[in-house]
Amino acid sequence: MTTSLPSLFPPPSRTAAPSRGAASGATAAAGITVGWARHQDEVRQAQRLRHTVFAAEMGARLDTRIPGHDIDLFDDYCEHLLVRDEASGEVIGTYRVLTPVQAQRVGSTYSDTEFDLTRLRSLRARMVELGRSCVHPDHRHGGVVLALWGALADFMVRNRLDTMIGCASIPMLHNGMVSGDAAASIWHQIRQTHLAPIEYHVLPRLPLPVDQLDGSLDVEPPALIKGYLRLGARVLGAPAWDPDFNTADLPMMMRIADLPPRYRRHFLGTA
Repeated sequence: MTTSLPSLFPPPSRTAAPSRGAASGATAAAGITVGWARHQDEVRQAQRLRHTVFAAEMGARLDTRIPGHDIDLFDDYCEHLLVRDEASGEVIGTYRVLTPVQAQRVGSTYSDTEFDLTRLRSLRARMVELGRSCVHPDHRHGGVVLALWGALADFMVRNRLDTMIGCASIPMLHNGMVSGDAAASIWHQIRQTHLAPIEYHVLPRLPLPVDQLDGSLDVEPPALIKGYLRLGARVLGAPAWDPDFNTADLPMMMRIADLPPRYRRHFLGTA
């Protein structure tokens, strides 16, 4: 995550957008629908939800050109996945997806601004970046997350993409105090069991000083990170510090080939 910046590029044409398909009904819980934003008004709904979660709830400092919206220069190049409450029509969950073609057009991924991704060069042609994931505080149940992940899996298969990367955030506020100790402890835990092979390691541009922090706390990773790990994700290196969002960001990678069999059956219908 980062502070928002005014868009420096014109909106890309949607005529060559990758196949988004229909959301899988098998992953959508009762009372919600999932689909891709098809016009700017729908993107604005996602940006309002992001502002509610990141700024109002988490205290992020957002330099946004539209009050009440979280907007940055990558938004115009991304596909935006939306989960809606059927009764109200309100957007209650969102992800944005930056495809390889669009990453080339904007010049980088968001993750490139936080990490040196040189070692991922060989993966970029079939690699998407996931970002700005959030769920409305009144709807944080498994159904919303499963609906998002089901639609993402369908998107990857339809577009013959095989790798997902992104920055998974750990809030710096722990037990009422602003501290990096929880993030350092989570990093030390995860690196023991879920560290990627060395050929995929990346380096933070603004490292969290984990060696100067207490990394021995008995603290659980955020729910989203635990979910990624269950899906076979790997951490690519030590966390970066994002001062604007007041988070420690772990570089994560998920590959379709690494999905455990039960999730392959659930999301892809294959063994």
